Amino acid sequence: MTKPDASVSNSYINREISWLQFNARVLQEAADEAVPLIERLRFLGIFSNNLDEFFKVRYATVKRIVEAGKGAKNELGGIKAKELLEIITQIVINQQSESLDILHEIGNKLKEENIHLINETQIDSGQHEFIKEYFLKEVSPALVTIILNDEVVLPNLKDSAAYLAVRMLMPGDKKQFALIEIPKSVNRFVVLPKQGDKFFIIAVDDLLRHCLSDIFNIFDYKSISAHMIKITRDGELDFESDLSKSFIDKLSDSVKHREVGEPVRFVYDKTIHKDTLQFLMSKMGINETDSIIPGGRYHNRRDYMGFPSLGRTDLLYDKIEALPVKGLSLQDSILKSISKKDYLLHAPYQTFSYIVKFLREAALDPTVKTIKITIYRLAQISHIASSLINAAINGKSVTVSIELRARFDEQANINYAKQMEEVGVNLIFGVAGLKVHSKMCVIEREEGKKTRRYGFISTGNFNESTAKIYTDYTLFTANQKILKDVDKIFEFFKTNYKINKYKHLIVSPHYTKKEVFNLIDKEIENVRQGKEGLIRLKMNSISSYDMVDKLYEASRAGVKIQMIVRGLCCLIPGVPGMSENIEVISVVDKFLEHSRLYIFGNNGDPKVYISSADWMTRNIENRVEVSCPIYDQDVKQEIIDTYNICWADNVKARILNDSQENEYRRNNDEKIRSQYAIYEYYQKKLD
Repeated sequence: MTKPDASVSNSYINREISWLQFNARVLQEAADEAVPLIERLRFLGIFSNNLDEFFKVRYATVKRIVEAGKGAKNELGGIKAKELLEIITQIVINQQSESLDILHEIGNKLKEENIHLINETQIDSGQHEFIKEYFLKEVSPALVTIILNDEVVLPNLKDSAAYLAVRMLMPGDKKQFALIEIPKSVNRFVVLPKQGDKFFIIAVDDLLRHCLSDIFNIFDYKSISAHMIKITRDGELDFESDLSKSFIDKLSDSVKHREVGEPVRFVYDKTIHKDTLQFLMSKMGINETDSIIPGGRYHNRRDYMGFPSLGRTDLLYDKIEALPVKGLSLQDSILKSISKKDYLLHAPYQTFSYIVKFLREAALDPTVKTIKITIYRLAQISHIASSLINAAINGKSVTVSIELRARFDEQANINYAKQMEEVGVNLIFGVAGLKVHSKMCVIEREEGKKTRRYGFISTGNFNESTAKIYTDYTLFTANQKILKDVDKIFEFFKTNYKINKYKHLIVSPHYTKKEVFNLIDKEIENVRQGKEGLIRLKMNSISSYDMVDKLYEASRAGVKIQMIVRGLCCLIPGVPGMSENIEVISVVDKFLEHSRLYIFGNNGDPKVYISSADWMTRNIENRVEVSCPIYDQDVKQEIIDTYNICWADNVKARILNDSQENEYRRNNDEKIRSQYAIYEYYQKKLD
C-alpha cells in the first residue's frame, strides 16, 4: 500500500481537534433559530456533557503523555502533546464564550415566550416565600457544606459535580471560605408559581445564593458572595491486583475511585474574587497541565438536557411515534416471520420493541434451548436484561457476554450482571485485552429432529433508552450461514486462544483491516479495468491512520468515495494528489446518528455491510467487532435508500474539509432534512 504524497505536509487532522469541531456542530444546533427554543437549550446541555466526557477521557490521555515526558507527535497527527493541550484549552475557551452568548440569546427569546429565567436578585416577595419553603423541605436536607481554612485538608471534590465557592468577609477583614456542593438529587431548575401567563424558573444555584444567610447564619460576616466552580477528573479506570476479589467487585471499586481521579479541567466563574480563586487552586493542586477555563455564572450546563418543558410543545421538536416494521407483528410470533425472510429494524424510526419481543418469545418458547447475546450498554431499567433473566428461570441455557467496562455505563451493567448471575446466567466478562463491542444475539431452537438458529445483529446497543434517540440498524435473520459465524464468536469468548475463521462475518480484531482492505482493493481494481469504483461509508468516527491511508490510496486510483461521519474525522478530503475523490459530510440533528454502514459498489452489484465498528484503531485492533453482510435484496435496497436520503441532506449536513469550519451544505435542490425524510420513507412503506 502506497503512502500519501510526501509533498502534503500533514495528511491527517488531529483527532482531539476534530472531535472539538464535532462538538462545535452540536453548538451550531443550539445557535440555530430554526431549532425549537427549548431544544436549543437541550443542545447546549449536550454540548456541555460532551465536553465533560472529552476532558475525562481524551484530554486526560494527552495529559498523561505530557507528564510521562513524551511528545507523541506522530500519534497526535503532527502536534506535540504539550502544544496540543494548549490548543485544546484555547478552543474550549472560545467555544465556552460562544455558548454563553447563545445562552444569553436563548434567555431573551424565552422571555418573549413568557418564560423567565430569574436569579436571586429578581425574586419578588411571593416567590421569596415559596423559595424559602422549598429550600427548607427539598434542598437543605441534601446539602453538603464544607468550611475551609489553611489547616484543614480540602476533601477531594467530586468529578463533574458543581460547587458554589463561598467567600465571607469577616470583622477585621479576615476571609472565611466555604464550598457548597450543589446536590444532584434536587432538580437543577425549580419552577416557581405561575403568574398569569408567565412562567418563572430559577436555577437551584441561584436559589442557594438567595438562601446563603440561612446556610451561614452562625457566622458574623460583613458580606458574603458565592461563585460556581467545577472540576473534571481523569475518567480512566484503575484496577486493583487483589486476587481475592471478583472482577465485578474490582470494577465496582474502580468506578467509585474515578470520583477522585487526577484533575484535568478546572472551570470557574470569571467574576470570582482573585483571592478565592488562588486559595482554591492552591488547595486543589491545580497545575499547568490542567485546563483552566474561565466561564460564566453557570456550569454543569449539561443539566439543560433536562430543562422543564412546561407543557410548551410548540417549543419542542414534533414528537414522532416509532413505526412498525412491515411484515413483523408484536402480537404474533416474530420467530415465525424471521424464519421466512430477513427483516431490518431502523431505530428510532421503527420501534425497538421487536428486539424485546424476540427475547421474550425466546424466553417462553419451550423449543428454544439456548440464548447467546452480547451486551455493551444497558438501560437503567432494562427489559432486555429482564427477558434474559426470565429465560434462565425458565431453564434455558443463557450465555451473556457483558462488557462491564463500557465507559460511564459500568454501574448499570454491574447491577444487572449480579442479578443475572443469581439466576444461573452464564456470564462472560469479555476477552483479556479486548473490549466486546459487537452487538449480536443467536438462539437455538429445536424444530423436529433439527436445531435451527435465529438471531439479530445490530449497529447499536441493546438499550431501550438510547434506542429512542440513536439511529441504528438491526438485522433479524434465520440465515444459518451467518448465524453459524455468530456462534463461532461465542466459542472464541470461551476459548480465546483459538482464532476462528469466518465465512461471512468480518470480525475484529483479527480480520477487519484485512477484509476491508480487500474490499477496497477490489474497487481500485475495478477502476483500473475501466469500471466504476465506488465506496460509501457511514460511521461515527474515523481516526485509524491505516484506514485513512487506504482510502487515500483508493482516491488516488480514481475510486469515488462518499462518507457520512458524525463525529471525529482525521481524514482530510478534497486534497489534490491525495484525496480529491473523497467527499465527507456530517449530519447533526434531532437524533444522534449512530449506525455504521459500508457499501462497496462492486461494479453495480453492491456489497453492503452493517457494523458495530467505527474505523478507529481501538475498534479494529483492540475490540471484538462484527460487520455483517446483507444478503436479502429487499433489506439491501432499504439500506441503500436510507443512505441516499442521508447523503442528499442539504439542511442539517455539514461539509467536512481541511478548513474544519463546519459549513452547512447548501444547494438549490429541494430541501431534504434527512431524518424527517427517512421517517417519511418508512411511513410510505406501510401504505
